[in-house]
Amino acid sequence: MKRCFHATNLFCTVLIAFTICLIHPDRALAAPGLCTGVVCADEITRSAKNHWQLRMRLEDQQGHRERVVMDCRNQQLSPRGGLVDRIPATALGRRACRLAGETG
Repeated sequence: MKRCFHATNLFCTVLIAFTICLIHPDRALAAPGLCTGVVCADEITRSAKNHWQLRMRLEDQQGHRERVVMDCRNQQLSPRGGLVDRIPATALGRRACRLAGETG
């Protein structure tokens, strides 16, 4: 009896996961992003022209969003000013550079 119940639960779980993937494939397969403090980044990609640059979309807890470029060689965020606080945003960019292996 326990084996039958376990198989039924497993089947239901797989069926629900498959249904979610069909209904919302972008949400089911999306990466959670990278967060440091109050700032989170997603859509992190390497620049096609300059491999030491990372492009990312930032968002803070107040709902401010912007796209930035992190120069991993100089450890600088561009643009230098914006809606998202630059201190945690720069720390997040440096962390992304370390994880991407672009330390300069």
